[in-house]
Amino acid sequence: MKGASQVEASTKKNSAGVPPTVAGTPPWATVIGTFLGTGRMRPGPGTWASAATVLLWTLLAYNLPSSLRTPVAIGMALLVTLIGIPAATLVARGSGIKDPQFVVIDEVAGQLVALIGVPLTWKTFLAGFILFRVFDIVKPPPVRQLEAIPEGAGIVLDDVAAGLYALAVMHLFLHFGLLK
Repeated sequence: MKGASQVEASTKKNSAGVPPTVAGTPPWATVIGTFLGTGRMRPGPGTWASAATVLLWTLLAYNLPSSLRTPVAIGMALLVTLIGIPAATLVARGSGIKDPQFVVIDEVAGQLVALIGVPLTWKTFLAGFILFRVFDIVKPPPVRQLEAIPEGAGIVLDDVAAGLYALAVMHLFLHFGLLK
Protein backbone atom coordinates (compact mmCIF):
# COMPACT_ATOMS: atom_id res chain seq x y z
CA MET A 1 0.00 0.00 0.00
CA LYS A 2 1.27 3.47 -0.86
CA GLY A 3 2.12 5.83 1.95
CA ALA A 4 0.38 9.19 2.13
CA SER A 5 3.56 11.04 1.09
CA GLN A 6 3.89 8.86 -2.03
CA VAL A 7 0.27 9.53 -2.94
CA GLU A 8 0.75 13.29 -2.41
CA ALA A 9 3.84 13.23 -4.64
CA SER A 10 2.01 11.33 -7.37
CA THR A 11 -1.01 13.64 -7.22
CA LYS A 12 1.12 16.70 -7.95
CA LYS A 13 1.59 15.40 -11.50
CA ASN A 14 -2.14 15.80 -12.13
CA SER A 15 -3.40 19.37 -12.46
CA ALA A 16 -6.45 18.63 -10.33
CA GLY A 17 -4.32 17.05 -7.62
CA VAL A 18 -5.90 13.62 -7.86
CA PRO A 19 -4.51 10.63 -9.70
CA PRO A 20 -6.82 9.24 -12.41
CA THR A 21 -6.75 5.97 -10.49
CA VAL A 22 -5.20 5.01 -7.18
CA ALA A 23 -2.62 2.23 -7.46
CA GLY A 24 -4.05 -1.08 -6.35
CA THR A 25 -7.61 0.22 -6.43
CA PRO A 26 -10.10 -1.34 -8.84
CA PRO A 27 -11.12 1.21 -11.49
CA TRP A 28 -14.81 0.82 -10.59
CA ALA A 29 -14.05 1.95 -7.03
CA THR A 30 -12.22 5.07 -8.26
CA VAL A 31 -15.03 5.93 -10.70
CA ILE A 32 -17.72 5.46 -8.02
CA GLY A 33 -15.69 6.97 -5.17
CA THR A 34 -14.92 10.14 -7.15
CA PHE A 35 -18.47 10.25 -8.58
CA LEU A 36 -17.33 10.00 -12.17
CA GLY A 37 -14.36 12.28 -11.52
CA THR A 38 -16.27 15.06 -9.73
CA GLY A 39 -13.92 14.56 -6.79
CA ARG A 40 -11.14 15.96 -8.98
CA MET A 41 -12.83 19.37 -9.25
CA ARG A 42 -11.40 22.28 -7.28
CA PRO A 43 -12.01 24.09 -5.07
CA GLY A 44 -14.27 22.12 -2.76
CA PRO A 45 -14.84 18.75 -4.45
CA GLY A 46 -17.57 17.89 -1.93
CA THR A 47 -19.52 21.00 -2.86
CA TRP A 48 -19.18 20.19 -6.56
CA ALA A 49 -20.46 16.66 -5.91
CA SER A 50 -23.43 17.99 -3.93
CA ALA A 51 -24.28 20.48 -6.70
CA ALA A 52 -24.02 17.76 -9.35
CA THR A 53 -26.29 15.53 -7.26
CA VAL A 54 -28.94 18.25 -6.94
CA LEU A 55 -28.78 18.87 -10.69
CA LEU A 56 -29.02 15.16 -11.58
CA TRP A 57 -31.83 14.58 -9.07
CA THR A 58 -33.71 17.57 -10.50
CA LEU A 59 -33.46 16.19 -14.04
CA LEU A 60 -34.56 12.73 -12.92
CA ALA A 61 -37.31 13.84 -10.54
CA TYR A 62 -39.03 16.05 -13.11
CA ASN A 63 -39.33 12.97 -15.34
CA LEU A 64 -40.86 10.76 -12.66
CA PRO A 65 -44.51 10.54 -11.70
CA SER A 66 -44.94 12.42 -8.41
CA SER A 67 -45.99 9.21 -6.64
CA LEU A 68 -42.55 7.67 -7.39
CA ARG A 69 -40.31 10.58 -6.43
CA THR A 70 -39.99 9.81 -2.71
CA PRO A 71 -39.49 6.03 -3.10
CA VAL A 72 -36.95 6.58 -5.88
CA ALA A 73 -35.05 9.15 -3.79
CA ILE A 74 -34.95 6.72 -0.85
CA GLY A 75 -33.88 3.85 -3.10
CA MET A 76 -31.15 5.91 -4.75
CA ALA A 77 -29.82 7.13 -1.40
CA LEU A 78 -29.68 3.53 -0.14
CA LEU A 79 -28.06 2.26 -3.34
CA VAL A 80 -25.43 5.01 -3.39
CA THR A 81 -24.68 4.36 0.29
CA LEU A 82 -24.37 0.59 -0.17
CA ILE A 83 -22.14 0.92 -3.25
CA GLY A 84 -20.29 3.94 -1.88
CA ILE A 85 -19.07 2.27 1.30
CA PRO A 86 -16.98 -0.45 -0.40
CA ALA A 87 -15.79 2.00 -3.08
CA ALA A 88 -14.67 4.51 -0.45
CA THR A 89 -12.99 1.72 1.52
CA LEU A 90 -10.98 0.54 -1.48
CA VAL A 91 -9.92 4.05 -2.52
CA ALA A 92 -8.94 4.97 1.05
CA ARG A 93 -6.89 1.78 1.38
CA GLY A 94 -5.26 2.28 -2.02
CA SER A 95 -4.39 5.91 -1.33
CA GLY A 96 -3.25 5.37 2.24
CA ILE A 97 -5.42 8.33 3.29
CA LYS A 98 -8.10 7.81 5.97
CA ASP A 99 -10.71 10.04 4.31
CA PRO A 100 -9.48 11.22 0.90
CA GLN A 101 -10.94 14.58 -0.11
CA PHE A 102 -11.37 13.31 -3.67
CA VAL A 103 -13.78 10.59 -2.50
CA VAL A 104 -17.12 12.37 -2.88
CA ILE A 105 -19.62 9.52 -3.17
CA ASP A 106 -20.42 10.26 0.48
CA GLU A 107 -21.64 13.74 -0.48
CA VAL A 108 -23.82 12.18 -3.17
CA ALA A 109 -25.46 9.86 -0.61
CA GLY A 110 -25.97 12.61 1.96
CA GLN A 111 -27.31 15.09 -0.57
CA LEU A 112 -29.82 12.54 -1.86
CA VAL A 113 -31.03 11.95 1.71
CA ALA A 114 -31.51 15.71 2.13
CA LEU A 115 -33.82 15.79 -0.92
CA ILE A 116 -36.19 12.97 0.08
CA GLY A 117 -39.82 14.08 -0.15
CA VAL A 118 -38.91 17.63 -1.14
CA PRO A 119 -41.14 19.52 -3.60
CA LEU A 120 -39.54 20.30 -6.94
CA THR A 121 -38.87 24.03 -6.63
CA TRP A 122 -35.71 26.05 -6.93
CA LYS A 123 -36.12 27.21 -3.31
CA THR A 124 -36.25 23.68 -1.91
CA PHE A 125 -33.32 22.53 -4.04
CA LEU A 126 -31.23 25.51 -2.94
CA ALA A 127 -32.25 25.10 0.70
CA GLY A 128 -31.51 21.36 0.58
CA PHE A 129 -28.09 22.03 -0.94
CA ILE A 130 -27.19 24.71 1.61
CA LEU A 131 -28.54 22.77 4.60
CA PHE A 132 -26.65 19.63 3.64
CA ARG A 133 -23.37 21.47 3.05
CA VAL A 134 -23.70 23.30 6.40
CA PHE A 135 -24.40 20.10 8.36
CA ASP A 136 -21.65 18.26 6.47
CA ILE A 137 -19.11 20.97 7.32
CA VAL A 138 -20.24 21.71 10.91
CA LYS A 139 -20.85 18.03 11.77
CA PRO A 140 -23.06 18.31 14.86
CA PRO A 141 -23.20 15.29 17.20
CA PRO A 142 -23.32 12.44 16.37
CA VAL A 143 -22.19 13.25 12.80
CA ARG A 144 -18.56 13.88 13.76
CA GLN A 145 -18.47 10.72 15.89
CA LEU A 146 -19.51 8.63 12.88
CA GLU A 147 -16.23 9.59 11.19
CA ALA A 148 -14.52 7.30 13.71
CA ILE A 149 -16.15 4.23 12.16
CA PRO A 150 -13.42 2.48 10.15
CA GLU A 151 -12.88 2.88 6.43
CA GLY A 152 -15.70 3.49 3.95
CA ALA A 153 -18.47 3.17 6.51
CA GLY A 154 -17.08 6.14 8.44
CA ILE A 155 -16.43 8.09 5.25
CA VAL A 156 -20.01 7.65 4.00
CA LEU A 157 -22.17 7.41 7.12
CA ASP A 158 -21.22 10.79 8.57
CA ASP A 159 -22.51 12.40 5.37
CA VAL A 160 -25.69 10.32 5.47
CA ALA A 161 -26.23 11.60 9.03
CA ALA A 162 -25.60 15.18 7.86
CA GLY A 163 -28.20 14.52 5.16
CA LEU A 164 -30.67 13.36 7.83
CA TYR A 165 -30.16 16.62 9.75
CA ALA A 166 -30.72 18.59 6.54
CA LEU A 167 -33.80 16.49 5.75
CA ALA A 168 -35.31 17.17 9.19
CA VAL A 169 -34.71 20.93 9.00
CA MET A 170 -35.98 21.03 5.41
CA HIS A 171 -39.23 19.35 6.39
CA LEU A 172 -39.62 21.71 9.35
CA PHE A 173 -39.22 24.62 6.93
CA LEU A 174 -41.83 23.05 4.65
CA HIS A 175 -44.22 22.32 7.53
CA PHE A 176 -44.10 25.93 8.73
CA GLY A 177 -44.39 27.33 5.19
CA LEU A 178 -40.97 28.95 5.12
CA LEU A 179 -40.21 27.84 1.55
CA LYS A 180 -43.31 29.02 -0.31
